Amino acid sequence: MSVVILDGSTVRAFVADESAFAASVDARFAALDANSDGVLSRAELRRALESFRLLDGAGGFGSTDPAPLPAEVAALYDAVFEQFDADGSGAVDQDEFRGEMRRIMLAVAEGLGTQPLQVAVDDEGGSFLLEAAQHEEKAIAAKIDAERSGKQAAEADADAAK
Repeated sequence: MSVVILDGSTVRAFVADESAFAASVDARFAALDANSDGVLSRAELRRALESFRLLDGAGGFGSTDPAPLPAEVAALYDAVFEQFDADGSGAVDQDEFRGEMRRIMLAVAEGLGTQPLQVAVDDEGGSFLLEAAQHEEKAIAAKIDAERSGKQAAEADADAAK
């Protein structure tokens, strides 16, 4: 488990970096595509959703609400699958998955707002939020390195001019 500090701009910058975001989402897609057929079936996506354990126990997270009925859980998973399966083909291809994950991550960014938050993220199974924070960290490090290089070059020019 890692703790990262981020806000909506961290997530938006990660999503805006087309190559970094696509690489991350495509890796997640490949991990979910258990039979490597290039699409996610209803069962493959359901296994991924079940791994989040959002519906465990009596409503989850200490809630006293009764656990959802199996038919309710199935309807929820079906509704999520339909969101991902934009063309209604019965399978989620890589472009559909990427598009829906972009939409989800931008909604998360909107929800995070502009105030920095500490967020605990699972660093074993991969986390888009962790990857967004690491993306921002690399961008900050590159900016600092560029500023140092520019300052060193200016100092060298000043020394040479003496």
